[in-house]
Amino acid sequence: MSQVLEFADVVVRRNARNIIDHIDWVVDDDQRWVVLGPNGAGKTTILQLAATLVHPTSGAVDILDERLGRTDVFELRPRIGFASSAMARRVPPEETVLNVVLTAAFSVLGRWREAYEAVDEERALEVLSEWHLEHLAERTFGTLSDGEQKRVQIARAVMTDPELLLLDEPSASLDLGAREELLGLLGRYAQSPTTPAMVMVTHHVEEIPIGFTHVLLLNGGRIVAQGPIADTLTAETLTETFGMPVLLREEGGRFAARA
Repeated sequence: MSQVLEFADVVVRRNARNIIDHIDWVVDDDQRWVVLGPNGAGKTTILQLAATLVHPTSGAVDILDERLGRTDVFELRPRIGFASSAMARRVPPEETVLNVVLTAAFSVLGRWREAYEAVDEERALEVLSEWHLEHLAERTFGTLSDGEQKRVQIARAVMTDPELLLLDEPSASLDLGAREELLGLLGRYAQSPTTPAMVMVTHHVEEIPIGFTHVLLLNGGRIVAQGPIADTLTAETLTETFGMPVLLREEGGRFAARA
């Protein structure tokens, strides 16, 4: 077991306000974390720090044994898989699904003049199959449903066998069927012994896949609770996190909550 991510007294300050407020947090290589909290809690900023997209105002962020601010992020980023709706908006809508995944090998969005080897295309097709997307390989990204686009984003993120996988609200805006299909795939992926460390941001406990091991609860940029899901995700910690009485139910490794 080794650490892939460590926050030490991390602060991110914007417009005279701490978006992230003195956070200490460690992710090991065999852990799958879900980050929960209300809007404005700092969840996305946590993910942006881990993805090297923003730097802390103070404190230290270590990613894959590299200190953010003291390393070349362009060399570090190919070791990190990152899927988010913001990234999806940058994908050329006329790009084929195969190329959206394939171009991850060069960390670019949109096929240009890169020369790919046969092994790259074989890997892309393998990943598409794993995420039930092989039949869409020649479809253009802009013609896909929300659920299909979400799975393509994740397939792209895992294309290069990352050492850390970051998912920003992967099931947001999906209908029930598309959400459950995606969560089933994520659950199987999370339980594989070859899967890298994972951090997933969500708003809802219903969107936590089976196989996730730890939870980080945030409110106002501060940690409310963190630790193994079985011990940490409770009605009491959710009540404190969301500022209202919450009832929590667990069945078969899946959760449901209501006020």
